[in-house]
Amino acid sequence: MLIATALERIFLFENKGQKITLADPDRTLSPQAVLNFYAATYPLLVTAKVSAPEIKDDKVQYRFESVMGTKG
Repeated sequence: MLIATALERIFLFENKGQKITLADPDRTLSPQAVLNFYAATYPLLVTAKVSAPEIKDDKVQYRFESVMGTKG
């Protein structure tokens, strides 16, 4: 018998060189909605984008990547 289970989602980003792992606040939210949810706590995420998912250690990992450029 085959049983399908949903993999846990986690969201990753770096802030000042520190790697931060965020839990999934609501499985029904899209990854973009999760990004918007956490942007209230982490202002750096306001200008971030969501990367394509990767499966590692039986978890679906999404990365929030800053799209801010450098001035000059």
